[in-house]
Amino acid sequence: MKKRGIGIGCMYYGMGYGFSRPDVSAAEVEICEDGSIIVRSGEVDYGQGSDTIFCQMVAEELGIRYDTIQLITADTFATPNAGPTSASRLTYVTGNAMVKASRAIKKTLQSVAEEILGERDLLFLDEEIFSESHPERRISFRQLAKEGHLRGLPMVETAWHDITTKDVNPETGQGDAYSTYAYAAQLAEVAVDTETGEVEVLRIVAAADVGKAINPSNVEGQIEGGVAMGLGYALTEEIKEEGGYLKTRNLGEYMIPTSMDVPPIDPHIVEVPVSSGPYGAKGVGEPALIPTAPAILNAIANAIGVRVTELPANLENLHRLIREKERD
Repeated sequence: MKKRGIGIGCMYYGMGYGFSRPDVSAAEVEICEDGSIIVRSGEVDYGQGSDTIFCQMVAEELGIRYDTIQLITADTFATPNAGPTSASRLTYVTGNAMVKASRAIKKTLQSVAEEILGERDLLFLDEEIFSESHPERRISFRQLAKEGHLRGLPMVETAWHDITTKDVNPETGQGDAYSTYAYAAQLAEVAVDTETGEVEVLRIVAAADVGKAINPSNVEGQIEGGVAMGLGYALTEEIKEEGGYLKTRNLGEYMIPTSMDVPPIDPHIVEVPVSSGPYGAKGVGEPALIPTAPAILNAIANAIGVRVTELPANLENLHRLIREKERD
């Protein structure tokens, strides 16, 4: 017999490291004489789309196309340290460094443009710089970059952003442990086979507070990827050991979900901009993963009245719990 159940999982998660652990990122923005842009940062994009987001941030500040920016990352010889890609911190910390560096170099360009155009109310938009009150007074970004170099001005800026917080009070536990927090909630609907213990996840509804979605498509991809990882954590992935020896020796035995195992996912982006983030953005990496397993386990309990307290809730483990419940 198959029984259906619905469960909800919620979480909040501190951005970065917190608790007095140094959490600093750096970015460098250089404008070449031909108007091309080189951005350097030690961060690593391993699939979450941070490189695209950082180019968007620089492009937004300078009024150029993001796909014209050359981004150099993870080169210890050429890039400033941005810290590791972990703790859902890249968009929040390195993103701030990107914005700072872009605004610093923009000030240099602004001073040159004011001198050439004779106006101060300037806008950087669509690869041009022009006066808001006298739009006919304008100069291309490329020409402005060349003028800056001809004047011998510094056309490269490096910026650092630090979100290190003081430790909480050791006696009361009170204080700002993290610079900001992310929030997420997920709903899971499952069907549980009471004869075999098989769990079929029918759908996941996932909502994440991302502050501001710099790239909504990337954010949705992060949410869907987090759910897929949470699915494996809840139902199939297991490290077995015996007598101190590892028995799970390869990915053929450590069962991660395939695309065929992932149910329909309904991602919802919740935007509550945070003043300390770049354009109000926060991270979404781990927040998209954390609620999945609790939601699935709560759905299992709702379906068959069995509370799973050790993961994974695979056929073997859940079948044993169902039989124990029947004996009781």
